[in-house]
Amino acid sequence: MKYGAVVAVLACVSCGAGAQTYSAYPAKPVRIVVGFSPGGIADVTVRLFAPKLSEVLGQQVVVENRPGASGAIATERVATSPPDGYTLLAPTAADAVIPVMRAKLPYNLERDLAPVSLVAVAPFVLVVHPSVPVRNVKELIALARAQPGKLSYGSVGVGTTPHLSAEALKMMAGINILHVPFKGGLDNVIANASGLVDMVCASIPSLMPFIGQGTPRLRALAVTSAKRTALMPAVPSLSESGVPGYDRSSWVGILAPAAVPKDIVAKVNASLVKVINTAEMRESFTRQGVEPQTNTPEQFAAYISSHLEQNTRLIKAIGLRPE
Repeated sequence: MKYGAVVAVLACVSCGAGAQTYSAYPAKPVRIVVGFSPGGIADVTVRLFAPKLSEVLGQQVVVENRPGASGAIATERVATSPPDGYTLLAPTAADAVIPVMRAKLPYNLERDLAPVSLVAVAPFVLVVHPSVPVRNVKELIALARAQPGKLSYGSVGVGTTPHLSAEALKMMAGINILHVPFKGGLDNVIANASGLVDMVCASIPSLMPFIGQGTPRLRALAVTSAKRTALMPAVPSLSESGVPGYDRSSWVGILAPAAVPKDIVAKVNASLVKVINTAEMRESFTRQGVEPQTNTPEQFAAYISSHLEQNTRLIKAIGLRPE
């Protein structure tokens, strides 16, 4: 047999073996790494769909928490993992902030990770303490313009998604409101309910004890998504309340190491779409204050890119400097 023929045969054998590998995926448990502690939006969301994803893939899906550095530790862990599809990342909106806030990172989000799909979107809610004499966003803007620097808002820290959501509102509405950062958790919400700060942009689950039935301790003015959310249909969006074009929410998705074969990315994407869009999963997500939302790998790549650009413009405009 001539040399060229031998090469051709070996190439065919190699292609066949590769095809078998892809079609057999997954042949062992799949790990989804979450960059935050148990109980956060990413952790809760992934643990909701992981059992059903296990059923569809035919292998156990394990959730691994790697908290630290606002999710950067987990992102690096997955970015440097073998590109075989067995280690995935559950990124959040914070992953589109870190590259703007950190001058040096051991990975490049768009170069070293492959988008698989968006999974869920979680809008924030702008709430005020009942002592603030406003009933809607237009009244809030008018009050803030009349008393620049007097009103205050709390956040879970500089550079966090809630902080940037409030700063985007300030910039787009042309108002001056004092930022009061807290250590995290529910501290900012509790401070708002106690009257220590006038308002916050916070997640729906964290606010429910304060805006639910009975005597609300906080007044909901608007949601931060472009449109009203099915989670709180009676609450208008900021965009329709006097801040046209406003759209900022937290989100959760799935990424893989950049060199993972497209066949595997497509299989995980199809499995996620099948699982996330069932009536059962949609109901489970809604109870946790998140909206299920899937897309193609290409659409998710564009989604991440747009958020990186949006955060770059905002952070530069408000004068935050990379660490």
